[in-house]
Amino acid sequence: QVQLVESGGGLVQAGGSLRLSCAASGGTFRSWLMGWFRQIPGKEREFVAATRWNGGNTYSGDLADSAKGRFTIARDGANAVWLQMNRLKPDDTAVYYCATSRRTYSSGYDGATHEIDYWGQGTQVTVSS
Repeated sequence: QVQLVESGGGLVQAGGSLRLSCAASGGTFRSWLMGWFRQIPGKEREFVAATRWNGGNTYSGDLADSAKGRFTIARDGANAVWLQMNRLKPDDTAVYYCATSRRTYSSGYDGATHEIDYWGQGTQVTVSS
């Protein structure tokens, strides 16, 4: 079955950087959407960033407004995705979840959680002030 394994979370001071990685197995992911969501206790899971297939071996990235200018997402081959987070703020503190969907998106992904087919277990990111 499909499994998503995250790594790279941890504790960092405000202004610092972290890189999250996610490795997928149990499927053929080349055309699948892969990305990241985050969640803090008592709040809904929110979209952070995603990569979507353009055909061949190319992908586009979509970022939430909160991530633009600070975060970068990229696909590392068909089965992995990473999220580089710079200039982190205390508001970025959350559990970050890797996510994937069988759907393809020709004109951008809007972060709809109900379109996600599989989730990772999550990795904690804590940003201290």
